[in-house]
Amino acid sequence: MAAPAIPRADFGFIGGSGTFSLEFPEGLDWPGTETVANDLICRTPFGESPPLKMFRMGGKRPRTVLAAKMHGRMPGVAWGEASRRLFWVFREAGVRKIIAEGGVGSVNHLLDPRDIVIPSDYIDFSMRRDISLGEGYLSVMRRPICPSLHRTLADAAAESKRGRVFPRGVYLVTDGRHFESPAEVAAFRQWGADVVGQTLCPEVYLAREIGACYAGIYLVVNYGEGVVKPWDYQLLKEIFFEDAVSWGRIIMRALESADLKTGCECAGLRKPTLLRPENVGGKGGA
Repeated sequence: MAAPAIPRADFGFIGGSGTFSLEFPEGLDWPGTETVANDLICRTPFGESPPLKMFRMGGKRPRTVLAAKMHGRMPGVAWGEASRRLFWVFREAGVRKIIAEGGVGSVNHLLDPRDIVIPSDYIDFSMRRDISLGEGYLSVMRRPICPSLHRTLADAAAESKRGRVFPRGVYLVTDGRHFESPAEVAAFRQWGADVVGQTLCPEVYLAREIGACYAGIYLVVNYGEGVVKPWDYQLLKEIFFEDAVSWGRIIMRALESADLKTGCECAGLRKPTLLRPENVGGKGGA
């Protein structure tokens, strides 16, 4: 049986724990939204893609969204490998802007559960091997988060009036799936991290590699070990299951309002690699 053709899409949406318990976007009854395909699995050079959903948004700014649940994680497949397959599909679909969401733990003592953080930078403490779609580009991480998408997410969160919103911060990436130790969290705080999670990398690298804009919005779901007080499992459960609808509406508002034509430098922050055969011997090809 032939694999389905990869549809064209304007946006990629990478769902995380915030929308895990929600049938997204159907469970939100968002006006003008139509689901086009469910459980769309595409062939990639690295294996089958995660199941994807495609939906259209109407209104003044019609757009098509290709969405993955729980960062595209797949049983028996390493997390980074699943991300590579997902971003290969995004590239082939022509995705230009990618929004991600998820839950994070607080490293900064000023952050409490249910606070919203839209990071502006990251520290990669993960131990994943380098994940890429090829070796054709040098990825410049000078400005890793798209300023336009970042502003869109911050505005959408502020309009929701559902709690404190922090439109800047540093996301420290670990491998998981265990939580971090008190000593690790203390070290992360000294490094300047504000939140800790497991997903921003390698997504931010892969987005840069395919020339797409990328930004994420994250809900603080627990205190990091040694921060304020021991984290509460019951509160974690309540956030995952009771806050999903209001959280999902923030995502939809951002997807609806993001401007596809807004100029930024994201696509220009990848450069053709100089380590190519034609450059051997000082030939200096372009």
